[in-house]
Amino acid sequence: MKVTDIKVFNVDCFRTNWVFVKVYTDEEIDGVGEATLEYKEKALAGAVEHIKEYLVGKNPLTIEKHWHDIYRDAYWRGGPVLMSALSAVEMALWDILGKTLGVPVYQLLGGKVNDKVRIYVNGWFAGAKEPEEFGQKAAEAVKRGVTAMKWDPFGKSYMNISSADLDKALKCVAAVREAVGDGVDLLIEGHGRFNIPTGIKIAKELAPFKPMFFEEPVPPDSLEALKAVHDQSPVAISAGERLYTRWDYRRFFDSMPADYIQPDISHAGGIMELKKIAAEAECRYIPFAPHNPSGPVANAATLQLAANCPNFCILEIMYSDVVWRKEVTNEALHYEDGYMFISDKPGLGIEIHEEECLKHPYQPHTLRHYTGALTDIRPAKSEFYF
Repeated sequence: MKVTDIKVFNVDCFRTNWVFVKVYTDEEIDGVGEATLEYKEKALAGAVEHIKEYLVGKNPLTIEKHWHDIYRDAYWRGGPVLMSALSAVEMALWDILGKTLGVPVYQLLGGKVNDKVRIYVNGWFAGAKEPEEFGQKAAEAVKRGVTAMKWDPFGKSYMNISSADLDKALKCVAAVREAVGDGVDLLIEGHGRFNIPTGIKIAKELAPFKPMFFEEPVPPDSLEALKAVHDQSPVAISAGERLYTRWDYRRFFDSMPADYIQPDISHAGGIMELKKIAAEAECRYIPFAPHNPSGPVANAATLQLAANCPNFCILEIMYSDVVWRKEVTNEALHYEDGYMFISDKPGLGIEIHEEECLKHPYQPHTLRHYTGALTDIRPAKSEFYF
């Protein structure tokens, strides 16, 4: 079996573009991966082209060798663009291997530890602006069976937060907690945008609401800053979505700056690299809570991995999506009582529909975090899809 081609499909999905990568072979067994990298999609497509130059003509089943050689020969190693491209191609190769052997990817990794995985939803708050609106939308989500939810209540604050904006954020958290009760887990997102004293202050103010964790209180560039917040926080801290490869995580594990790790399968190196990172975390009794706000292929790959990791804790998933999510792939999710079940289909268990992908071509999007449009994360016509 030889690789014959690799194609990139940039698919507009309102807040960003999904980036699907498809690897073709001469035996008509193809694999898919995803490397959705917000606002850097064109650079990512170029990085995939470089990987294509290496991979075409080679055996797709020697996955570990290809990963090693592509990473080694890049010279300018790491970073979001190269690692996202490599992640997507690596996923696609696992998909090909699973289809070739007729088994799901989790079986290739050693079989299931988990038959189902707990999820928390993101995006449930779309369109909400005032605390009472967040409370209403949270109550609606719970009626759908949601048992854990995440959001960023901090408006467009950056580095510091005014007393008025912090008061509004805390009222928002209070409204959600009152609406859902104590039986639903709340996860508070910081998007890596506060300085050390502000992160500590917010963490202490959040404590009465008993969040499961406070995510990325400071920018990802400084693990020392993260540890400074962690060491004075009365609530658990999570981080790691913007760390790439086990080498980045080695520094993380050396300093222990957070209570949960959140590597992203689309950015940190793919399926096997996340398994290695999760295994390192397991040795340190750190729960594995993968970052996963992207599209259907990344979700399928993360579910396969989550099935296999003993220290898996909880998985992020988007609450609703553009109506064409159901058209661009054959995604078929089984959700029940706050848990997602694992596909037993060969490979990743998902296929993209190329013609449908082409109906929703790339559109430029910009970061919403500091413009006051943070909750404008979904179009008016979005659907609950699982």
